[in-house]
Amino acid sequence: MNVQRRLLPNICALAAFEAVARLGSFTAAAQELDLTQGAVSRQIKLLEDQFGRRLFERDSRNVRLSVAGEIYAEAVRSALGQLRDAALGLMSNRHSGILNLAILPTFGTRWLMPMIPGFVENNPDITINFVTRVGRFDFARERLDAAIHYGMPDWPDADSTLLVHETVAPVASPEFLAGRAIATPADIGRLPLLHMATRPGAWTEWFEYEGLSAPTGPGMQFEQFGTAAQACMAGLGVALLPQILIAGELQRGQLVPAPGRPMQSRSAYYLVVPHDMRGHPPVASFRDWLSGQVEKEPAVLAW
Repeated sequence: MNVQRRLLPNICALAAFEAVARLGSFTAAAQELDLTQGAVSRQIKLLEDQFGRRLFERDSRNVRLSVAGEIYAEAVRSALGQLRDAALGLMSNRHSGILNLAILPTFGTRWLMPMIPGFVENNPDITINFVTRVGRFDFARERLDAAIHYGMPDWPDADSTLLVHETVAPVASPEFLAGRAIATPADIGRLPLLHMATRPGAWTEWFEYEGLSAPTGPGMQFEQFGTAAQACMAGLGVALLPQILIAGELQRGQLVPAPGRPMQSRSAYYLVVPHDMRGHPPVASFRDWLSGQVEKEPAVLAW
């Protein structure tokens, strides 16, 4: 057996190894793969003989990965995942391609998703796969083609296309404000403030924008704007939220502005494309379409 053959094990053996490693049982792996327990054992032995390493430690009751097996199992899971993704890509999109897109949780669902049917209708040969990511990441390692990013246009080795600026202002439920004597921005400092984990300095920046000192007391913290908006509507306090993400709640009167001026955030929303994906047709089509949507619907950007 030459080196190339030795380093390329049988795919059935890999599937059996991954199942046993994940389930911790030859019997359970055999049931999942619709094989006999003996067939699974033979596939594992095939791998162990091929590499000359024991992949599992066995006793009369248990089976567990060896040290070498644990290292190999992680790589096998990743490789089988890539093969599954590639197979799905071939089956679901034979002509144009796939766009693997990272989106921000609330911005993606509230701003981007309502427009996506238009892209799908005009680009039937492009399949979009969505994943949620907050902050920067390695495009190549994550196997992603583009990302919706909030921040500055300074992502290394990537092009950043401005989508929308962000305007924030304090909001609360009408019932919450009606029961309190709130007339000026300074009065807000006496209320329970709801904080975003991704924007730890937002309230401080807003109070400084109003020429005030920010209160130092603790407040509830949330990871997503949608959850913070729900907390506001439940009467838990005042939140500093972007209009673009709560336009529906404002229109329905579920949230109302508290005293104070809207403030444009220093950061904005961008479509980020790594340099080596600029020529990928699905990426180019999506970037051009999204830029056109922003130009056609500027009204959603105003407070």
